[in-house]
Amino acid sequence: MLGLMQRAFQRAPAAKQGAGGLVALSAPGAPVWTPRDYGRMAREGVAANPVVHRCVRMIAEGAAGLPFVVRRDGMRAAAEDPAAALLAAPNPGESAPELFETLYGHLLTAGNAYLEAAALDGAPRELYALRPDRMRVRAGTRGWPEGWDYSAGGRTVRFTRNAASGRSPILHLKLFHPADDHYGLSPLEAAAKAVDIHNVGAGWTKALLDNAARPSGALVYSGGDGRLTGDQYERLRAELSETHQGAANAGRPLVLDGGLDWKPLSLSPAEMEFLEARREAAREIALAFGVPPMLLGIPGDNTYANYREANLAFWRQAMVPLARKTARALTLWARPWFGEGVEIIADETKTPGVEADRAAEWKRVAEADFLSDAEKRAALGLEGDGQ
Repeated sequence: MLGLMQRAFQRAPAAKQGAGGLVALSAPGAPVWTPRDYGRMAREGVAANPVVHRCVRMIAEGAAGLPFVVRRDGMRAAAEDPAAALLAAPNPGESAPELFETLYGHLLTAGNAYLEAAALDGAPRELYALRPDRMRVRAGTRGWPEGWDYSAGGRTVRFTRNAASGRSPILHLKLFHPADDHYGLSPLEAAAKAVDIHNVGAGWTKALLDNAARPSGALVYSGGDGRLTGDQYERLRAELSETHQGAANAGRPLVLDGGLDWKPLSLSPAEMEFLEARREAAREIALAFGVPPMLLGIPGDNTYANYREANLAFWRQAMVPLARKTARALTLWARPWFGEGVEIIADETKTPGVEADRAAEWKRVAEADFLSDAEKRAALGLEGDGQ
């Protein structure tokens, strides 16, 4: 292995040095398989856990509600600008908020999200969000991504980045992963144990309700030799299942034959702590997604003075950073297609509660006597010279 690494460094060009030149030992063009089960996380997390489902929806819908603004050479682009028109109407079947809600949902669930640009005559005409479980990153000779394989319906489509122009048909968004070069780490994966605890707690509660919302008990037979015959055992079990289990049979008296005695078993302290553990699991899930527990109706949270402060913190710490991250990625992705002067930003003026912060910023800039009017307008993000 050492000799292989030495030969690899000897063959490397001497023009550039740094960590980016280290060779990743992988076969050229080979798919890098995602080390997780997206389908399982989607089913047991988003689809089966109400806390996860609500966290994903709140963040995805909120961030998608922040529209993107296209600037060209520092000025807001006209509506007919190709980049602005594409973001305003990404494809015939989806509006911009619907497309980015799907994209953010994929990112929160899988840690990865993929946006495809369908090009015609050398220019992107439509945008589509592709499912991350169907996408595979293809590594180049140096280990860095050079393309993607998308498989669906028994067919595979290969997307390749144009090295000469820098144009890529795929935008790959990913969250930080400390141990993976190609895929991101989702908050759902980080909260997997808490999700399991919460789901198991729901199953335990459902089983308790199916048994008339009572803890389990024991039927003790003291007649004869202390043993029931096979027929007696099966008849007793069928009778209990049909007439005494389930919420509809709650409170129905149990009629016992001679020799049978019911010994109820109360909830142990460990079982009572299990109920509290489920609430703590819900708080851990909310923590992983960055959603204040107060907004999810989880009791016991006194971190925020009131609901309004929790909501503002949620916008500032979860949705706005996500929209900014996406806007910067879109900018770098779009420039090879639409020109170096293109810049895409998130319109944060649509953020709830931003009025107070905006007013304070305007007051601070207005009182800066050392700035000219043009510099003040530029500091506030306003266009033109005001004349």
